Amino acid sequence: MSVPLLPRVAYFCMEYALSEEFPIYSGGLGVLAGDHVKSAADLGVPLVAIGIFWSEGYTRQRLGPTGVPVDAYPVTPREALTATGAKATVTIRGREVTLIAWRVNRHGAGELYLLEPEREEDRWLTRRLYSGGPDLRVAQEIVLGVGGVRMLRALGVAPDVYHFNEGHAVFAGLELVRERMVAGATFPAACAAVRQEIVFTTHTPVLAGNETHALPLLREQGADLGAFSDEQLEALGGAPFGMTVAGLRLSRIANGVAALHGETTRRMWKGVEGAAPITSVTNGVHSPTWQDSRVRAAYSAGPAAILAAHQEAKRELITEVRARSGVALAEERLIIGFARRAASYKRADLILRDPKMNPLLAEGRVQLVFSGKAHPNDTEGKQLVAALAAASKRFPTSVVFLEDYEMRLGRLLTRGCDVWLNNPRRPMEASGTSGMKAAMNGVLNLSVLDGWWPEGCEHGVTGWQLGDGYEGPGQDEHDLKALVAVLLGEVLPIWETDRTRWGQMMQASIAMSQWRFSSDRMVEEYYERIYRRAPLVRAAVG
Repeated sequence: MSVPLLPRVAYFCMEYALSEEFPIYSGGLGVLAGDHVKSAADLGVPLVAIGIFWSEGYTRQRLGPTGVPVDAYPVTPREALTATGAKATVTIRGREVTLIAWRVNRHGAGELYLLEPEREEDRWLTRRLYSGGPDLRVAQEIVLGVGGVRMLRALGVAPDVYHFNEGHAVFAGLELVRERMVAGATFPAACAAVRQEIVFTTHTPVLAGNETHALPLLREQGADLGAFSDEQLEALGGAPFGMTVAGLRLSRIANGVAALHGETTRRMWKGVEGAAPITSVTNGVHSPTWQDSRVRAAYSAGPAAILAAHQEAKRELITEVRARSGVALAEERLIIGFARRAASYKRADLILRDPKMNPLLAEGRVQLVFSGKAHPNDTEGKQLVAALAAASKRFPTSVVFLEDYEMRLGRLLTRGCDVWLNNPRRPMEASGTSGMKAAMNGVLNLSVLDGWWPEGCEHGVTGWQLGDGYEGPGQDEHDLKALVAVLLGEVLPIWETDRTRWGQMMQASIAMSQWRFSSDRMVEEYYERIYRRAPLVRAAVG
């Protein structure tokens, strides 16, 4: 008999955050991909993931003598890797590069294969994540995309669906088109066939942040792209070649990563002829990785039990802060956390701009814990980190900056803070999954209505909103005024005078988030709404 089966998915991403012990990730994109493959493994769905083994991973970033971050690149441990014996070749800068595939054998990775050049002299390609200029980026994306498709063939994996998580994987689509052209299909027919197999997720809600490359650069870096004329490449990605544009044109459906982000993405790309329809699947996080087991156990016992479990996590954070910085935070005082990539639009220093905060910080009535990394080439981001470090000198007992943000520190912060602050310039936050992690632990979000928060916020119940979604001129001043008003008028009074209500809000936060914003829900939604297409039935004997 024939029964409907789930489609076999090949998931492509440039980075995967599985564990701080295996640092081949930079930030949110990698955490999302790591949580995606973990949930796929937990749920037992047929998903194979393709990535790159970065031999020096991403930067370890510490403050230099002037407070500006300094980058270091330790060697990535290989204990989590098992050789598969599979090989594939790509051509980079006129040289044939043989790739091998490692399978990740721990950290809940499921079926995740990481590509690496076989010869040591070719491993400059996969040395560091997001390093170098556009030429190196294109070469690395050829490894991921073209090499990834060829490696799937070598592994004997025949996907029904190819999921490109961001534009880095788009060359996989070109390789699928090339395969069909070699088999005799015309370019239009090959593109039409490939579109039925590809789905595409975009994350960057700013046009300037979406990667583009000059057509000559593509040809210089990879002869594997030489099967296409300039006219054909331009028909897919434009000139210059836009990775997001090509992803939209090569897929049958695309998605943003929150409902608001879906709306933003449709506005951004509405002029792209031949683009796939754009929907949204709101991100989620892997509960076993990010939710404290003590909080999970306390949830059914009620607010008092949740408060007690949270206090244990808070003490652990305070201990870590003291070990790292020497600062002894007060357990009975409010701790507000802000930790994410150090990019200017996230406005990490916004709360420090209002003079009304100075006496609160001087008295220790409010305690701020910051963490984050800047891209190694982002001078503005590094200056922002330096400004936060300088603030910790002005308020040495109540403002802390923790260096080298990574997954372990992320868990401590999203479990141990009392409030999680998020104040990007709307609508520039695609999702903001750190807030989901905090919410699952009963850490109350205080956030601009951006990313996932419009879907999770019930003001005064699951957390608090800042402002009203305003996006016009003077947004910084507008949001700062709202931030201080809500903090002084609502957050602090409840914290200081009504712990019973605080505990009830923590319980409401957990109830709101622990399924709805989990990666299990997210993966199930991808299978139901994105990966499936009718008819998709494979024969099964039973």
